Amino acid sequence: MNFSFEAAKQTSIVDFSVFNLDSLFYSVILGFLTCLVLWLAARRATSGVPGRFQAAVEILTEMVDKQARGLIHNPQSRKLVGPLALTVFVWIFLMNFMDMLPVDLIPAAWHSAGPAMGFKDYMRVVPTADLSTTLGLSTSVLAVCLFYSVKIKGVGGWTHELISAPFGDHFLLYPINFLMQLIEFTAKTVSHGMRLFGNMFAGELVFMLIALMGGVWAWNFNPATGGFWLGVGHVIAGTAWTLFHILVITLQAFIFMMLTLIYVGQAHDAH
Repeated sequence: MNFSFEAAKQTSIVDFSVFNLDSLFYSVILGFLTCLVLWLAARRATSGVPGRFQAAVEILTEMVDKQARGLIHNPQSRKLVGPLALTVFVWIFLMNFMDMLPVDLIPAAWHSAGPAMGFKDYMRVVPTADLSTTLGLSTSVLAVCLFYSVKIKGVGGWTHELISAPFGDHFLLYPINFLMQLIEFTAKTVSHGMRLFGNMFAGELVFMLIALMGGVWAWNFNPATGGFWLGVGHVIAGTAWTLFHILVITLQAFIFMMLTLIYVGQAHDAH
């Protein structure tokens, strides 16, 4: 079994035995960190004047709970979906935040240790810039939606909905309705994952281009050839894009969380 991204690029067909261990490693570590942060917030919560950490988590929790109440009207479902949405938001934010680290900080350490330890010369530190990660997340959301569809409507009710919506309950329309339902599930899942991936992958590319400016400046520090101005542009562009990207990573985590709540809320509605 191959465990490298490079092995996948050398094949002409899709190989589902290839795992991107870098994305898996960072996403799992950040997932544990997410659970630890939320657990510490719950453990240290007091009824008195909250500290900064508790206040920040409480504000975030209230925001998520407010959105969940507006989209999911079943209080029993909110007991699970609310914390799930909060976890998704924090987890995706932390995975996105890896893009704020210097682009060559961790990969440089990996490359220096790679030859001695037999590692591949590849390292991705932003899990959400990997399509397999984002589609895995969106597929998990689809599984949650299907679970609640069956739980709320029953197997019979959900199966009937698959063939009777959106065009009506008529046996001639059953195949068309079922096809439209499959297209809807596929479109929601793919767009849910692709939106997060596209924004994070594009942001990572911009950081790489800015880093290349700094690399050219470092190797060609000569005002006559323009290398000096590349260095100035590297600092200005890097600072500006970093400040802007803070908004991007937060917004993308919020959008993914909101779409999760919307899709789960739709699973509760009957057509």
